[in-house]
Amino acid sequence: MQIGILSTGVYLPKEVMTGKEIAELAGIPAGVVEEKMGIKKKHVPGPSDHTCEMGILAAKQAIAKADIDPLEIDLVIYIGEEHKEYPLWTAGIKLQEEVGAYNAWAFDVALRCGTTVMALKVAKNMMIADPDIKTVLLAGGYRNVDFIDYENPRTRFMYNLGAGGGAILLRKGHNENLLLETDLITDGSFSEDVVVVAGGTKNPISKQAIDQRLNKLDVLDPEGMKLRLEQKSMDYFLKVIRESVRKSGYCEKDIAYLAILHMKKSAHEYVLRELGLSEEQSIYLEEYGHIGQIDQILSLELALASGKVKDGDVVVFVSAGIGYAWGATTIKWGKGD
Repeated sequence: MQIGILSTGVYLPKEVMTGKEIAELAGIPAGVVEEKMGIKKKHVPGPSDHTCEMGILAAKQAIAKADIDPLEIDLVIYIGEEHKEYPLWTAGIKLQEEVGAYNAWAFDVALRCGTTVMALKVAKNMMIADPDIKTVLLAGGYRNVDFIDYENPRTRFMYNLGAGGGAILLRKGHNENLLLETDLITDGSFSEDVVVVAGGTKNPISKQAIDQRLNKLDVLDPEGMKLRLEQKSMDYFLKVIRESVRKSGYCEKDIAYLAILHMKKSAHEYVLRELGLSEEQSIYLEEYGHIGQIDQILSLELALASGKVKDGDVVVFVSAGIGYAWGATTIKWGKGD
């Protein structure tokens, strides 16, 4: 059964933070931020750039590009973050209402920065299993930049976090931009390494917690996490790419474009090198920062606009999220066979 991408949408806030500004806040050289971390600038939320709202704007864009009636949408899957307008809230239902998908039903999913890749697998499996689900909207927003304390060196690898929204429309029987197979790995040994300490049931929010900056992202065991990640991260990253491509009937030499999340420049270059890909077969998001699970959608749109992705190309979305999760999805772009 063929399931294809009808369209995508991306919303980026107008406000940006430069690498030099990050360096000044963190008390580190600008060259480290711009060259090593690979952040020339990143989008940050303005006063009205709320999480679900950014997803709504991206979703409306995708619906307009696909030129469909929102009433054709059967299911809405919210792919944003737990950090949104309200602490206890199903954002997908709000998004469904705002885009006019009144015939759909909605729910939220979350796998940190791996959410889009995971949700594509969930959506495809549901579309195959349920004859009544023909058109699915995946959309959400991201602004975990709110949790960054630039004075905390333990979270330096997250200084790239930004803000934005993204959306993907899928349709059963659509013989273009075919959604193929996904591979996912999760490793619970990292599950409590990166957390916001205060605000949950273990440590409720309080003035004292805020004064101690416990309402910001932190790394509880930085040395232990670094050691474990060095042993596993890149191996898992490459494994999910290769497995996704293999399960889709291709091999890594068939990859034409890699839609990869933003990470430090050396890691980005290492992945391309290991896969035998050139810099022209990906886009390094140094002008955007890391917008969580929106990175893959943004990368695809940039690649299409610049001619890096053409009909017949094998495109791979790849992600990694704290927790830790790694995932990849293969897409055959253009007309199907």
